[in-house]
Amino acid sequence: MNTIVHPSTDRGHADHGWLNAHHSFSFANWYDPARVQFGMLRVLNDDIVSAGEGFSMHPHNDMEIITIILSGALEHKDNMGNGSVIRPGDVQVMSAGTGVHHSEFNPSRDEPTSLFQLWIFPKENGIQPSYDQKTFSKENRKNKIVAVASGYGKGEELYIHQDAMVSLGQLDKEKSAEYSIVNTGNGAYLMVISGQLNVDGKILNKRDAIGINGINKFNISANENTEFLIVDVPMK
Repeated sequence: MNTIVHPSTDRGHADHGWLNAHHSFSFANWYDPARVQFGMLRVLNDDIVSAGEGFSMHPHNDMEIITIILSGALEHKDNMGNGSVIRPGDVQVMSAGTGVHHSEFNPSRDEPTSLFQLWIFPKENGIQPSYDQKTFSKENRKNKIVAVASGYGKGEELYIHQDAMVSLGQLDKEKSAEYSIVNTGNGAYLMVISGQLNVDGKILNKRDAIGINGINKFNISANENTEFLIVDVPMK
């Protein structure tokens, strides 16, 4: 088993006033040669967007972009004709493929928006761009780990063009779960959203993360009520 622990304090940080961003992997002006990606997971940004602010229209290509809203709301518009507001519990997937332009704004006048945005390399380039979103309620993942996006189509999760799985988990204090890595050659990157976990003997607090590969499954136990994210991706 190979593990790497990323304490929350070791992430990259950029405060632009309207945007307070923490980067798990090298992004924009923050570069760490030891933190470029975890397998096919290229970006895991933890963003807080001020009320009325956001990202104006900008391009992407050949990337699977997954956005998870933690609090507040985010208004999405793109050149494919999609327009929507996503809120807590909502997960959005945009397959950039041959190219797409989109904007993301906080529509509130007084409430910030907190979100995770993940970028995963697709298993093939040059696909037709697409967009989808879905609501995954907290109640349905109580003391469970629930897939919200994957390339396997095994359940109700959104589709991404990679042999990967993005899951959200929620465990009450003293509850535990076993996580099975979905594919040989994959690894799992786990981040604590809130609370405290024990992952195979390693204590992780809010926004701490651990990357695990070289095994088929591992144990997770909650020292307090905890929410967490798991990104299960090919390592090469």
